[in-house]
Amino acid sequence: MKILVTGSKGFIGKNLIAELRNRDYKDILECHRDTDYTLLEEYCEKADFVFHLAGVNRPQNEEEFDEGNLGFTSTLINTLEKYENCCPVIFASSAQAMLDNAYGSSKRAAEDLIFTHAKYNNSKALIYRLPNVFGKWCKPNYNSAIATFCYNVARNLPITVNDPSVNMNLVYIDDLVEELIRGLDDNQNIVDNFCEVPTTHTTTLGEIVELINSFKKSREERSIPNMNNALSKKLYSTYLSYLPEDKFSYDLKMNVDQRGSFTEFIKTMDRGQVSINVSKPGITKGNHWHHTKNEKFLVVSGNGVIRFRKIDSEEVIEYFVSGEKMEVVDIPTGYTHNIENLGKTDMVTVMWANELFDPEKPDTYYLEV
Repeated sequence: MKILVTGSKGFIGKNLIAELRNRDYKDILECHRDTDYTLLEEYCEKADFVFHLAGVNRPQNEEEFDEGNLGFTSTLINTLEKYENCCPVIFASSAQAMLDNAYGSSKRAAEDLIFTHAKYNNSKALIYRLPNVFGKWCKPNYNSAIATFCYNVARNLPITVNDPSVNMNLVYIDDLVEELIRGLDDNQNIVDNFCEVPTTHTTTLGEIVELINSFKKSREERSIPNMNNALSKKLYSTYLSYLPEDKFSYDLKMNVDQRGSFTEFIKTMDRGQVSINVSKPGITKGNHWHHTKNEKFLVVSGNGVIRFRKIDSEEVIEYFVSGEKMEVVDIPTGYTHNIENLGKTDMVTVMWANELFDPEKPDTYYLEV
């Protein structure tokens, strides 16, 4: 199948083409603003499917709306008809097509052209009136507030929010691409003659800004946002894609002494925290127990032994552990425990605790195993 994608270098186009290639579509005809018309003619003659994603939404003057949206759509449709090509056309329109402004009017006129073409040629026209679309590769400081906020916050640049109570209807780029490919497979979601992306999100501008600011803070606090919240999860992925390329990494506070080190890695509000423990050869750490706090230990390098003793018993239980054999050891409540490095090199242990450390209520009581 030969798939023509207009606006191939744009935000939606780049994401769509990347996923089409992931799914082994190889014959993709890419058309963008620098594509010569003779090449567009060639593409229109042999295309089996068209994703019409090209458009203008932030021009120097309003006349460019008609030129970039209606004008190019007219060129595309006329060229398809020139070669009697009645292949299906998916068009990325805008929710603003329902509004009385220059941009909306140009999109609505382009919709009419595509619907008319489909009617007279007995072909398929799938039109999506998209709300705000967000995700990776969207150009900041252009037409997406989310892209701008992510870009600026990641660089400590100011952002402007005139009215935080403004409601925003959002579609995540991966959800949109999934739906567009369903259209390619003739499995689109149609409501009242227009196609819709089934998964959308509604929130306020203020809540979006608050979330994005919290993502920046989470790197400082070693925390992870709520991944159970679909919008938060998608926004977080989007935010990370706008990090400066020299700021992908961030430092952690290593608590170092003669025994080795202990470093908190990840904290969550509902899934506890993960830390990295390094023990020098011959060193024993721990010798304490907990009422409610429980842990999981995973030795990933070196070898040693984890010992347990129920606090009212004399029996000592031993688990020998090694980075050569990955196994998780649960640390039950009511057992005093320690971990000793039996090797000649540093032993590295990934430690998970079911709750964040609270210095006011550490639930940790010293007792030799």
